Amino acid sequence: MPVKTIEWANHSARIIDQTRLPTEIVYLNIETVEQMGEAIKMLRIRGAPAIGIAAAFGAYLSIRNFPSAQPKARFFDALNAAIEYLKSTRPTAVNLFWALDRMQTSAQSVQNEEIETIKRHLLEQALAILEEDRAICRQLAFAGADLIKDGSTILTHCNAGGLATSEWGTAVGVIYAAVEQGKNIRVFADETRPLLQGARLTTWELMESGIDVTLICDNMAAFVMQQQRIDCIIVGADRIARNGDTANKIGTYNLAVLAEKHKLPFYIAAPVSTFDLTLTSGEKIPIEERDPREITEGFGTRTAPENVKVYNPAFDVTPNSLIHAFITEKGVIKPPFESNFQKFFK
Repeated sequence: MPVKTIEWANHSARIIDQTRLPTEIVYLNIETVEQMGEAIKMLRIRGAPAIGIAAAFGAYLSIRNFPSAQPKARFFDALNAAIEYLKSTRPTAVNLFWALDRMQTSAQSVQNEEIETIKRHLLEQALAILEEDRAICRQLAFAGADLIKDGSTILTHCNAGGLATSEWGTAVGVIYAAVEQGKNIRVFADETRPLLQGARLTTWELMESGIDVTLICDNMAAFVMQQQRIDCIIVGADRIARNGDTANKIGTYNLAVLAEKHKLPFYIAAPVSTFDLTLTSGEKIPIEERDPREITEGFGTRTAPENVKVYNPAFDVTPNSLIHAFITEKGVIKPPFESNFQKFFK
């Protein structure tokens, strides 16, 4: 099901507030960079490609109303300050930084133009990032669908569907593409503690699309694999290092270890913008730690003692040795990853 997670409408960025799903479908009109920063930080919009698009619009919104009579140096000071602010909202997903760097470079490329011209150029750039993502996700999805046999049951984690991108998805996009090819596909979705993106978002998306989905708790995955009810695991990614080590939602590493034990293929589906070839390994990937209350008081209900110590990393890193292949818009990349990345991305 194509989900319009983010779009430009009526002179503002329109997003689905994902914190309200699955019980309510609420759209928010984002009109300032501060609103966009809050939406990204609070996971009103989430998923690596989606927050890259959101950040691009946020950068434009930061200077949309900048007075054209002001010195151009102040214009660029305002833009650069907004970009640094947006970069601080989520440290792990590289798409955020990729999109903001692209906006910054784009502005610099027309720095000798009038301020109003630079503004129009930045909006055009943000819209281009949005449209490119739509095309990229479809290309990626159909590349991955060729790996999926008719009758397969796929396990996925977190949400890497339309809600994590512009509208199609990465890991879940592969499922949509396989179904579009006429294949009979079943899905198991981890609930994905502590914020339940699998339970709240992935199951909602798949049910809306009429795809057979079964929800399980994260700690049931090993047993379901042992029962031989899974054919492969497909997940998304937030940052992929040069050697193939991959950061994704916490709990992904668990699944990769279990997949190796049960001799199941483990696939990462991600656009090229998620690859960070400046980092030699996963040890270099910054891991976001989030508010302890997401665990102790999740969704308004206290489930742990007051003042208990909490460790709440939002992501983990899966070593490249546990990954069978990367599914990208440029095709499927198999080991050896580092050398093959160079061939695919040159």
